[in-house]
Amino acid sequence: MKMCIFAKDMLQSIFYIAIGGALGSVSRWLLPKLLQGTFLAVFPMGTMTVNLLGCLLIGFFYGLADRGTGMSESWKLFLTVGFCGGFTTFSTFCNETLTLLRTQQLWQAATYSGGSVVLGIVAVYIGMSLSRVI
Repeated sequence: MKMCIFAKDMLQSIFYIAIGGALGSVSRWLLPKLLQGTFLAVFPMGTMTVNLLGCLLIGFFYGLADRGTGMSESWKLFLTVGFCGGFTTFSTFCNETLTLLRTQQLWQAATYSGGSVVLGIVAVYIGMSLSRVI
């Protein structure tokens, strides 16, 4: 009986993560399309924007969950592992950094990779801070 409940809970969690991941992935594809042509083409701003926004959101969602707002485990999985996991893209970030390095755009590669990491951490912190004031 316990195993059956565990399997049901696991399948339900997988479902929420899958739906969130699908929505995050589609949003990740759409947002840079909407931003196209709005920034200087110094480095991949679409990916950087998506990743920084994802950092802000995951900080906010975890902050809300930690605050005891009554967010269910299903919603937490849907928003963090699912949506934010599908929305952000570490592999694309690494590929774009490598492309900048291979084309000897060293300053852009350093700015893009360093800026993404530092600003990402700051965005998570800001998201968590915002969750405390709402």
